Amino acid sequence: MEFKDYYDILGVEPDADKPAIKKAYRRLARKYHPDVSSEHGAEAHFKEVSEAYEVLGDDTRRAEYDQLRKYGSKGERFTPPPGWTGGAGGGDSFEFQGGDFSEFFASMFGARAGSGQRSSRGFTSSEDFTSRRGQDVEIDLPVFLEETLSEEAKSIEYRLPHYGETGRLKDIKKTLKVKIPKGVIDGERIRLKGQGGPGYGSGASGDLYLRIRLVPHPLFDVVGNDLNITLPVAPWEAALGATVTVPTLSGKISLTIKPGSQTGQKLRVKGKGLASKQGQGDLYVILKVVMPEKVDEKTKQLWAQLKYQADFDPRKNLGG
Repeated sequence: MEFKDYYDILGVEPDADKPAIKKAYRRLARKYHPDVSSEHGAEAHFKEVSEAYEVLGDDTRRAEYDQLRKYGSKGERFTPPPGWTGGAGGGDSFEFQGGDFSEFFASMFGARAGSGQRSSRGFTSSEDFTSRRGQDVEIDLPVFLEETLSEEAKSIEYRLPHYGETGRLKDIKKTLKVKIPKGVIDGERIRLKGQGGPGYGSGASGDLYLRIRLVPHPLFDVVGNDLNITLPVAPWEAALGATVTVPTLSGKISLTIKPGSQTGQKLRVKGKGLASKQGQGDLYVILKVVMPEKVDEKTKQLWAQLKYQADFDPRKNLGG
């Protein structure tokens, strides 16, 4: 089996912190998502990036992986070190049955990989196929935050396990249009009755379970049903006040910044968060005062003039 360098897949250094790993995952997940990407092999890249984040985004699995990484290199054949049993980390058994993970992941962490589907029962050719209910199937459904507000149906494609008198037959490929219910949350399971594997004889079809996976957004952080966005503002905008344009999931809005605003200050925009069964969440705009990257001599003189004119000491409360 080939060793996978998850750090290389996400494009981060081995000592990268969690925010850096999350940022890299967000960027690549957005780039390679099969619904929007025109990149060659986008779906395969998306699965590889998701697998890397499953490991590096979790402290326990990352610690295990860092130990394994001492024994393998990217692209080389890999054999686990003596005594390795997989799925360690406090005795938990990691079974990511909806993730379509690689052989390497499955061997290292004890996951079921390959099909990306979970079934409630299995059959062999020796069983009696007089009348049996079809298998239930569970798949991950990546959903963009914008799609949680949309009324349009989303097209999905998946494979169904199929059985006959001789046992398992070739999987059936099925396409289905589904409407994303408002208020869905990450990890929620949605049941679609009768959309799973076909039954045998007079047996009913199984069910399809969609496990919602909210795709990380490059601008917004999800906090319950609310959204946070960090808004860069110029020093003069914070000092004098300004009206600025702010993106939301449903379009851009104008927002008034009061004079004397500070970094870290939160401005609430009601009803611009995620939908929920209790109502619409809010958007919180977090201000971040940023300096120009380059300043000319005239600007420096103006800053120097302000220094003496303002008579301001930002550290007066520190003492000393």
